[in-house]
Amino acid sequence: MRRFASAPFRTVRAALLFTCSLHAPPLHPQTPPAAPSPGPTVTIPRLTGPVELDGVVDEAAWDDIAPFPMTMYSPTFGGPLTETTEVRVGHDDRYLYVSGRMYDSEPDRIRTGTLYRDTYSGDDILGVVIDSYNDHETAVWFVTNPAGVRQDRTVSNDAQFTSGMPMNWDWNAYWDVATSKDGRGWFAEFRIPFSTLGFQAVDGEVTMGLIAYRMIPRRNERQTYPVMDPGWGRLGFARPSGAQRIVLTNVRQATPLYVTPYALGGFRQTTEPALPAEEPRTGWRTVRDPTTEAGLDIRYSPTSNLALDLSVNTDFAQVEADEQQVNLTRFRLFFPEKRQFFQERSSTFDFNTGGTFNRLFHSRRIGLSSGEPVRIYGGVCAVGRVAGTDFGLLTMQTAGQGEVSSENMGVLRLRQQVLNPNSAVGGMLTTRLGSHGADNVAYGLDAVLRLVGDEYLLVQWAHTFDEEAEQEEGLEPGLVRARLERRRDDGFSYYAEAIRVGSGYRPGLGFQSRRDFTYGAGRVGYRQYRGADSRLRSRRVSVETSHYHRNGDGTAESRQVAPELEFDFKGGTSLTIGVLSSFESVREAFAVADTWVLPGEHWFHQGTVMLRLPQSAVFRGEFNASAGSFYDGRRLSLDLGPVWTVSRHLEVEAGYEINRLDFPERDMGTTTRLARLRLKAALNPQVSMSTLVQYGSEVAQTSVNVRFRYHFREGTDLWIVYNEGLRHELGGLTPRPPRSAAREVMVKYSHAFVR
Repeated sequence: MRRFASAPFRTVRAALLFTCSLHAPPLHPQTPPAAPSPGPTVTIPRLTGPVELDGVVDEAAWDDIAPFPMTMYSPTFGGPLTETTEVRVGHDDRYLYVSGRMYDSEPDRIRTGTLYRDTYSGDDILGVVIDSYNDHETAVWFVTNPAGVRQDRTVSNDAQFTSGMPMNWDWNAYWDVATSKDGRGWFAEFRIPFSTLGFQAVDGEVTMGLIAYRMIPRRNERQTYPVMDPGWGRLGFARPSGAQRIVLTNVRQATPLYVTPYALGGFRQTTEPALPAEEPRTGWRTVRDPTTEAGLDIRYSPTSNLALDLSVNTDFAQVEADEQQVNLTRFRLFFPEKRQFFQERSSTFDFNTGGTFNRLFHSRRIGLSSGEPVRIYGGVCAVGRVAGTDFGLLTMQTAGQGEVSSENMGVLRLRQQVLNPNSAVGGMLTTRLGSHGADNVAYGLDAVLRLVGDEYLLVQWAHTFDEEAEQEEGLEPGLVRARLERRRDDGFSYYAEAIRVGSGYRPGLGFQSRRDFTYGAGRVGYRQYRGADSRLRSRRVSVETSHYHRNGDGTAESRQVAPELEFDFKGGTSLTIGVLSSFESVREAFAVADTWVLPGEHWFHQGTVMLRLPQSAVFRGEFNASAGSFYDGRRLSLDLGPVWTVSRHLEVEAGYEINRLDFPERDMGTTTRLARLRLKAALNPQVSMSTLVQYGSEVAQTSVNVRFRYHFREGTDLWIVYNEGLRHELGGLTPRPPRSAAREVMVKYSHAFVR
């Protein structure tokens, strides 16, 4: 116990002293504006004349609309704006229009960081966040830079990180933007189809939430409309529940039909050991597998509040390869979904069951087996909202592959708003039905209730049936979860959570890192925002703890205690210092790289430091270091992630993770290395190429993924994809294999027809 108490006790004592200092007044106090409160709705006018989408913003129709009043969000909440910004919003029958006049006293310093789509490289930007269904929880997000490069993404969970990342960069939508620049600043015009937004009309009126913001990177200055409270957290400026409610009248329902056929051709080449008669010289033979495919995607919105996606012979050849990960635990790794078909209002299907990754439904379980693609014959996805009810239906049919049978996979999600705009109850049903009778069914009920102010209560229950496993009774095939939290980042914050997962809980379309445990966790923290003359934007202290107990005998399986200090500077840099104390009860030895962790009960401790450079800087990135004990040995870890914007045509992102593990008493040790290099090159917003090169010492192989894209217009693209796997340590194998383990070249063309 003395070993457990030493380092954490000193850090906790320092944290308590730091917390006490937070109550002292700042050296240069400033009275910020009052926290925003819901105000009256704002009517968005119809355009009084035509708008040419050229980015000049010189039409008389724009001058007939009053600009929104902007407020400084950061670096100093409520501080004086350094530059004038005029954002206007209007509409006609089919489109929502947004214009921005971003005046700048130093126009030569306006920054265009990239020409690569869906990438932020320290650019000047104008963005709009639209809660189109007026549900106070989800939104669609449109951004552009001075070169007219588009970013589009979605927001879920009211921009809160309580259930993982609430922002989805992989969503793409149909919309247009144009920009221009002169000696006064830069200018932008957005044209967003109502069919892209989706909405609900009540008595001829449509109510939405809207947030507009401008980013001036050289000053780390973010301006917003309406006033957005930084105390709402890391994405507080994009929180749908804090958006200005706007009203549009006489909006005509548009029902465009997007039909996008594709054609794909290429080959996959692998090498494998051969019989002497087949290849007497090298002992290896090359297997070449040519591929020709064709398929069809259809998107249709029969009503303004319903979106349908149909896919036939679905293919995702153009999706970027997964990033490799180093696993130093005995539990499964999680990989995110990147495939476009599963992105349309994907937050409708969220059913997080604790932690960042556990969930009742994870779409990567469809069409992938052990990371390898499985043919998808096709599927249908329908998502929408009626009154206060969100609904989602997904069904897909996959082909059989090897020992895996053909399967039909389905998901139904319903969620009803109750009590207030921030509370809801819902349910989910997932089915995985195999042609060989290996069926899995899971269902769950959940409720998120805003009790008062920023206090939220979440309760969940889930149950599974699996034909391949002996069905257990009682709580064993189920999951129960409860969480109470304060969703606020400034001042005092907390959460308390309890989960029980039975030994028979097996969500066939979900992700669950471990089973058969009871879990309790909590965190308390305090953040203080500083005044205008302080170099610090905020400082925070927190202590988090989690405990896993085995259901069978009630013994502790895992424990963690993690006190932390965080300093957030106004220039955009943040520094986090912490201590992590862990307990692991290991009953079966497991491999870590080429060493072993032996059975036993282990307390181990490490110190951690994380430095994050400003996202708006030309050279930026995140850098982590930790050192301390590790089970019955010790560990030193470095994780470096620099990003360099060479020019608006090229961005270089590197990653290097090294873990040195030593077990002196067993005379064992190993070093794991994971290196990654990503290049994003763009000739212009239409022509781009990305390259991802990865090396992992655990797999002793380098993988290369190159994707060239010619983007004619939204929905019409030419992709050329090249993948290669290169072996290392060839001398240890007999016969000596070729350097290339596998090679793949694919050409894919898709063309959208719009009616």
